[in-house]
Amino acid sequence: MTGKRKTPSLKQPGESGMPAAYATAFAEIKERVRSAQYAALKSVNKQLIGLYWDIGRIIVERKAAEGWGKAIVQELAGDLQREFPGVGGFSASNLWRMKAFHETYRASAKLAPLVREIAWSHNIIIMERCSDPLEREFYLQWGRGSGQANILKSNRLL
Repeated sequence: MTGKRKTPSLKQPGESGMPAAYATAFAEIKERVRSAQYAALKSVNKQLIGLYWDIGRIIVERKAAEGWGKAIVQELAGDLQREFPGVGGFSASNLWRMKAFHETYRASAKLAPLVREIAWSHNIIIMERCSDPLEREFYLQWGRGSGQANILKSNRLL
């Protein structure tokens, strides 16, 4: 025995001798599954951005009140990585990005909600490469409305 399993061939709906209505039901179910997957991804992203916002806020507050600096943020990064092994995003450089992210958008009632609708990596690109709030708003709206891949493809931001 070789240990290889034969993968069943995928048939197009209707090729299996099922009634035509089956193909319609299958297409409807596929669309519903994809829609649910997309909604779940958006929800997870929104939570992650909210978490990064809160971590940034905590660092800003502690820096102002207690003088937190490089050494403490480096220690925090190591502690978070040990506490949550296998979870990315807790490097010292990313913690500093979270701080900058919070500082950049905290005073903007218009932009703060928009940042939760696009991926962290795209937020970082916009934050680091666009200094003008109107330009940031443009790219946040664009990323939200026309697909996030467009942000990375934009020659303006690359």
